[in-house]
Order: sequence, then structure tokens, then C-alpha cells
Amino acid sequence: MSVADFRDIALERGPRHGERVFRAAVSAFSSLLHPTREDAARLDDLALGLYDSVPSEARRFAAAALSDCDPAPRHLVARLADESADIAAPILIRSKALRDIDLIGLIARRGIPHARAIARREGLHPTVAALIRALLSRVEPETTAALEMHDQESAMEAVRNQLLGLMDEARIPEEEPRPSPSPHAATEVYPALREAVLCGEMRRLAEQLAAALELRIARARTLVSGVTYSDLLPALKALELSTEQALLLVLAAYPAQVTGPPAIRLFCVRYEALTPEAAREKVLDWQEQDIEKGSSHLSALSR
Repeated sequence: MSVADFRDIALERGPRHGERVFRAAVSAFSSLLHPTREDAARLDDLALGLYDSVPSEARRFAAAALSDCDPAPRHLVARLADESADIAAPILIRSKALRDIDLIGLIARRGIPHARAIARREGLHPTVAALIRALLSRVEPETTAALEMHDQESAMEAVRNQLLGLMDEARIPEEEPRPSPSPHAATEVYPALREAVLCGEMRRLAEQLAAALELRIARARTLVSGVTYSDLLPALKALELSTEQALLLVLAAYPAQVTGPPAIRLFCVRYEALTPEAAREKVLDWQEQDIEKGSSHLSALSR
């Protein structure tokens, strides 16, 4: 009898029976002294088929039981990690099945509660730790103070204020305000952007940015494959992405430029100092340049 047959029988006998099968399968796997990847794959196949039918207590049990398993059923662990923090905490704190990019995605998607749990992981990558500090600094100053020295925070605030002052001095109001571009709402476009970077598809990321900002695809490709991420900042700010959402995308597109706490602090300062109005102005400039370039190309073809 296959795993699928076993799962179907469990579902046919009702949700309570499905829960018992789910718990038994998780218990059996976690009790193995030397589980193999094949064992993990079989548990994935069985448990994910029952997942939606089992209550939160069964999921909480699975998170606790599987948190120390290595190898672990990666797809089941990913589902458990995406639960509310009270269920996911053991997985977030201990599971080796979660990669750094998985942790960053969870923080961007689930926010503060997951960030607190992930902060308790041993050997946490400096990039992830810095992201958590940046997130908590706005809601938990006392926690951030325990993670960072006071002088570092003061220096970061001083740089931010200096950048804001420079931008205020440079901003010259126009006699007739230009119409603002109308990018899609962040709630609409961010999931697609996040999915593209988590799959490692930079071409798809460029296509999503081009559609959201009404830019030529060639322009959007330069945003995600330039020498630095400077031009990507106004694009993301114009879409009204949060600092954490923008950081996830920049980490994926320019991993060599955001390699530790100082680089992440610099990113946060630059991104938060950039106003949505200034970002939209930049996008308007790009749109106008793209239109001019397209017109020139058509004129050349018509000769």
C-alpha cells in the first residue's frame, strides 16, 4: 500500500482518525535514530496530505517533535514555520531545515513574533540578526539596546538625520507638480516579487517590476543587475514596500553588497531616508526616458 493510499484511508475515516495518523507518523519519524532523506520524503507526502484536516494542537505537537530532526521533512517544516509563532516557535528556534533565505522570508512575511523566535537561534547568520535588530528597533528599543551598543544606535540615527537634512536642502518644489505614477499597491505586487527572488529568478523579478512601475523591461533589468543597488531603492520605495520587504529583495538581487550588520544598517538608513515623493519622481523620470527612447527608435525605423 502506498503512502497516498494510507493517507486517503485516514481521511475517509474522518478528521479524528486523520489526526491520529498524523501524530503517529510524526512520532515514528522523530523516534528514528538515523532517519534518511527517503524517510523524510515519505513523511512529507503523508503529513502534507493530512495537514489541512488536523487541528492546531496536532501542528504544535509536530513542530516540537520535528524541531531537532536532521534530516527533516522540509516541506512539512516549511508549513509549520509559517504557522503563528506560538505553534512555529520550536521550528524557528532549532530546526536546521530552515536556511537563511527561509528565515528572511519568514521575517518579511510574518513580522515581529517570528523575528523574536528566530533571534533565539544559535549561530544565527549576522545578516539575519541585523535584519531582526532593524525590525525590532522601531517597536522594542529595550530589546535592541541589549543587542547593540548605544553608540552604534546613536551613530545610525545621526547618519539618518544628516541624510534627511541633505535631501530637504536638495528638494526644490516645482511650479506645477508632476503627476504621480500609479504603481500597484504593495499588498498586490510584493507577494509576486518575493516569490520571484525566493525562486532565484531575477528575470522574473525584472518583469514584475516593469509591470508594476510601467517601465521598459530593459530598464527593469538594470535595476536588478546593476553595479550597485542604488537605482533599485527608489523603485521599491515607489511601490511603498516596507524596509523589511525591500531588504529581502535587495539581499536576493545584490547579496555581495549586503553582507553584514554595517551594510544592512546603511541600507536601512538610505531606504528610510528616501521619501515616497522623491522615489516617484525618479520613476517618472525613468518613464519619460523610456518613452523618449521608444520614440527615437520608432523614428529611426521609419526612415
